[in-house]
Formats: sequence, C-alpha cells, structure tokens
Amino acid sequence: MTPDDAPRRGPYDVLFRRVLSRLDPEQAHRLTVRALANAHRLPGGPQLLRALFGGTDPLRDTGPTRRVLGAEHRSPLGLAAGFDKDGEVPLALLDLGFGHVEVGTVTAKAQPGNPRPRSFRLVEDRALINRMGFNNHGAQALERRLARARRTERGQRAVIGVNIGKSKVTTLEDAAEDYRFSARLLAPYASYLAINVSSPNTPGLRDLQSVEMLRPILEAVVQEAVAVRTRLRREVPVLVKIAPDLHDGDVQAVARLAAEVGLAGVIATNTTIARPDSLATARSRVEQIGAGGLSGPILADRSMQVLQLLRTTLPQDAVIISCGGVTSAQDVRDRLDAGADLVQGYTAMIYEGPAWPGRLSRELDPRR
Repeated sequence: MTPDDAPRRGPYDVLFRRVLSRLDPEQAHRLTVRALANAHRLPGGPQLLRALFGGTDPLRDTGPTRRVLGAEHRSPLGLAAGFDKDGEVPLALLDLGFGHVEVGTVTAKAQPGNPRPRSFRLVEDRALINRMGFNNHGAQALERRLARARRTERGQRAVIGVNIGKSKVTTLEDAAEDYRFSARLLAPYASYLAINVSSPNTPGLRDLQSVEMLRPILEAVVQEAVAVRTRLRREVPVLVKIAPDLHDGDVQAVARLAAEVGLAGVIATNTTIARPDSLATARSRVEQIGAGGLSGPILADRSMQVLQLLRTTLPQDAVIISCGGVTSAQDVRDRLDAGADLVQGYTAMIYEGPAWPGRLSRELDPRR
C-alpha cells in the first residue's frame, strides 16, 4: 500500500485534517496522552475504551493468544517505544487493542530532550521525522508509575516492555553503568527490557551498536535481569533494538553477539537517518526540517530485509520483534510469515487514529 492509497476513515480523518494537523505534533501528542489518561481514570473508563476501540479484557476474554517472551499476547501487534515515554497510559493503550505496549525510551537521569520544534509530520508520506532526544522524567519516575500499574490485577497481566537508553550527559565509556542503573530499577516491573542503542537523536548513541562497545552494555543489563530472576523468581527477557541503517554485516554481528550474551532476541528496526528519493514530500521541506529519525511506510522494505537477515542469523528460538512501516493487517501477516514473533507500530496510529490497533487486531483474529 502506498501512502496515497492508505484509507482515510471517517470521523478521525476529519479531526486529523481540521484540528490535529494544525497543531504542533508534540502538542497534539500530549493532548492525546492526557485524553487517554483522563478517560482511563473515569469509572468504567477502561470498559468504555475497549467498547469504542475494540480492545479486549484479558480478565474475561478466553480467545486465542500467542505466547512470546513468557507472556500471553492477545494480538501480535504491539505499540513501539516513543509514544508513552514515561509510562503514563500503558493500560489505556492496551485497551485500544494492542497486544503489548513498550514504554520509554527512559534514561537513568531525567532530561528535557532536544530544543523544540523536534517533531514533524510528512503528511504526503504518512510519515514522521523526530529528534526528540530521549525527553523523559527518568528511570525513578517510571519505576513509581509501573509499580502502581502492577498493583492491580489488570496491571499484573499486562504485557509492558520497558525501553531503556543512555542519558545524554553520560559518556560512551560509562554507558554500561548508565544502562545498568535503569535496568536495576525497572526490571522488576518489566515484561521485557529493550536496550535502545539505535536512536539517531542522542549524540554518539549509534556508535554503541559496534560489537566492542555493545558487549558490556548487553552484559550489564542481562546481569540485572538475572538478579531479578534470582530474587523474584521471574524471567525478564532482554532484547536489543537496532537501526535500519546498519550494513548487513553489522546486523549479523549484533545478532551473533546478542545470542552469545544470552539475549532473548532483537527488535528491528528503529527510525532511519536516510532521506530516500522516493519520499513524496517536497525535498525542500525535508531539508528545512533537518536532522532526525524518519518513520512510516518508507521504512517497510528495509525493515523486512533486516527481519529476514536476522531470522537466518539468530538461533531458531530467538525472538524477533519487527517494527518499521507497519500499516495494515496484511503488513503484520507478512512480518509474521517472514519469521517475526511479534510486530510493532506507532506512526500509523498518528494517521489512522486510536481505532487502528483494535481494527487490525480484529482482522488478525483467527476466529474471524
């Protein structure tokens, strides 16, 4: 499906064109998070969200699930990191129909991120460019929010991954201890941990994808996950998230290291720093926006290539979460057929609206 062929669906499309598209993308995002938080706090709010948008109640639904990373997923489609950086609304997002939600990226130290504006829509391509820079309230604040969520029966069953990154003020040489700090705080509340070394918006971060620099980071986070297993008798799988811009040989090298260190698998891929000629948005507009990570359907081909490469390189039992350019239920099926265990999306929901995950989950339900 090309961006021009993507469906425009009723009321949300009107809201997007007439209201949301006229707001700064970051402002529209904050309004959305607040609306979800407020709705979820209302008496009967979770049930209302599920009724409106097609999510399921895991306490009552006995339908088929997919067991991945030690958890039951009611849909293979999850929400990628970046939407709920501080873990404000993971349960509300699950009520929209996602099978899992990955919160973060969170860093050991709270940080404001890059100067604004730092998020830009490429409407013609149904894409985004962002250079947020890991703006978040820090690992300790996320720990408190996740602890509250996990106290409820709904929260205990929720599949919530936690994506951790390097604090901007931390040197590359001290990166392993920075990641270790976040992992130690958050592993007890995480369904899995995702190590983000692939955002293009923290200076030097992608250098950590080299095998020599990546090894101590992976080892530090795995050690903290093992400590949780020993203390709480609960497995916390660890994955690493990689960039689409890695050369094939580097993708294979990271995959082999992940297996050697004992990671559960790989998330592929993050946003790209490339600006393909096939973008429909005017080149002058793209150049005016400047640096940042590009996401949207333009990523689909490379994301699929990396998935296929990982599937032939990683051990058979390693988990791959495929992310990048996913728009339709057929996209999800194609990734699963190519060897993905789970699939993630994010940008499509900006353009398709909050009913998007529930709609795709229904289309993917084998009972239908």
